[in-house]
Parts: sequence; C-alpha cells; structure tokens
Amino acid sequence: MDYELEKIKEKAIKEKNIDFEDAMRLYDIGVKNPFSLFANASEIAQLYKGKKISFCSIVNAKSGLCPEDCKFCAQSGHYNTDAEIYPLLSKEIIVERAMQAKRDGAQMFGIVTSGTEIHTDEEWMTIEDAVKEINHIGIRPCCSLGMLDKKRAKRLKEAGLFRYHHNLETARSYFPNICSTHDYDEDIETIKNAKEAGLSTCCGGIIGLGETMAQRIELALTIRELDVDSVPINILNPIKGTPLENQPLLPPIEVLITISIFRFIMPDKDIKVCGGKEKNLRQLLPLAIVAGCNSLMTGNYLTTPGRNAQSDMEMVIDLGFYPGI
Repeated sequence: MDYELEKIKEKAIKEKNIDFEDAMRLYDIGVKNPFSLFANASEIAQLYKGKKISFCSIVNAKSGLCPEDCKFCAQSGHYNTDAEIYPLLSKEIIVERAMQAKRDGAQMFGIVTSGTEIHTDEEWMTIEDAVKEINHIGIRPCCSLGMLDKKRAKRLKEAGLFRYHHNLETARSYFPNICSTHDYDEDIETIKNAKEAGLSTCCGGIIGLGETMAQRIELALTIRELDVDSVPINILNPIKGTPLENQPLLPPIEVLITISIFRFIMPDKDIKVCGGKEKNLRQLLPLAIVAGCNSLMTGNYLTTPGRNAQSDMEMVIDLGFYPGI
C-alpha cells in the first residue's frame, strides 16, 4: 500500500495529472490508512505552498430571494427558510466589512450576492466602486456575483478585481439532482469568461449532498481542466426548510480523505476549506491542514456562523504554519 501511495504521489508531483483510477485508489488507501494518506497529501501541499496558510473572508452583500432552486441553499426563493432577505448593501458598508476582515488577518475579501446574476447598472456601479476602494486598504478584492459574461468580467478587471469566484457545486453527473434552474455549462462558461478577462479564478463545490466519492473525484477532475487558482471545498451544513435539511453530516475522516484526494489531483492549487468545516470536522478541524489544505475561509459564512478569525489564526500557528499568501 505504501509503495502504491508513493507511486501516485510521485505522479501527482511530476505530472500533475493523476487519473480517475488513481484517485479512486487513493480513496481505498485512505479508508484503510487515512493518516498515511493525509501525511502524503501534506507533503505535496508543502512542496508547492510551503508553510503558508491563506485566509479569506466574505460579506453576504445581497441576501435571499434567489430564483435558483439549488437544494442546499437557504437563500433560494423556492424554499421557506430563516435566511435574511435584503437588497445590495451600500458601498460604505461593504468597504467597512473589508476593513474589518483585514484587521482580522484575512488577505482576501469576497463580495457575495444572491441571485443568478447582477442585473441593474446601479448594482454594478456599487460593486465596482467598492472593489476600487477595497484595493486601497491592502486586501485583495474578490467577487461572487453569479453568472458573468465577458463584458462584465472585463469591467470588473478594469475596476481592480483580483479574483472571481463561481462554484460548480457538484459533479456534472450529479448536478441534475441538485439544481434544475440552470445548466452546468453556464457555470463553466462563467469561469472561462473570468479567466479570459485576466481575473484569478476560484471554483469548487459542496460535498455531502448525497454524491458518491467517485462523483467528488469527477468534480475535482473537471475543476482541474478549468485550471483555476483556488478550489474551495464546502461541506454541507443542512438548513431547515431546504430539501436537504435531513441530509446526514459527513464523517470527519471522510471529509479529510476528500481534501487529500483534491490535493493529489491539483497539487499546485490553493485548496480552501470553507463553509460547514466546523460542524462537520468538529474536533478534527486542525487536521484539514494536515490533510493538504493551504487556505481557509474565516469568520461567518453567507447564512450560517463560522469561527472567529483569532481561533483560526491560533490553530494555524499551533500547527507550525503561518498566515500568508
């Protein structure tokens, strides 16, 4: 087993191109000997990323009434949840949240809005103006605004946006079980438009939606083809009122095995552990870094609370790593 793991690791490092069968074999190894898998994934992460762990924070800049029917989402207008509903925040509030994120130690700050896309010129102006100001306070501005065409991607780049985030959510083969209101290729096109505009790109998904490990690997391989810079891994935190409210939490070890496999598949990318990490990993949260992640979302999420930044920073330092990009 150790020889086979070493062989796959060597392929991941030298070729950056392990295949589906390799990844499934990693899963088998991880089930039998998870800590050996974690150790090897950690070696890969440190080879490419050193001891630095980057931090990002987000603001839910526009909440609720989303026309999409994603079964996990508290903000979908199709479901009755307790999620707040409010229009786009002012530029001043967004910038103040960015300043707070910087004070808390984050290197990147994401403006996130509900809905399929931003429609009005007024909203676009607010977002572009906020991006310009955030650039002046020493934190990298990011946006997650739904679908994005080439024209708007170029506008955001000109405004000084560093990174655009848009998740695929799950594997193409499982996507019809999760969302019926838009096509998978629309999500892929958004990432391509952002890349074409010269923006850094962030694209991942949510695990624990009922998909198989094979489908998680399918998702990772699709993301690798898109050649994005950052890969967020969210873990489902079931929300009351959504169709997935009774979905069981993933076992912590399974989450960690998934993180390690993503690291093997994309050895030189930022693997970021995000929403649901506290609830699913519980006492094993520090092992996410041992398992190969090199980036964390800190603070609160869109509709659920997260961990305070001080606790995350302390965890990273106690593990012998340090914040940085």
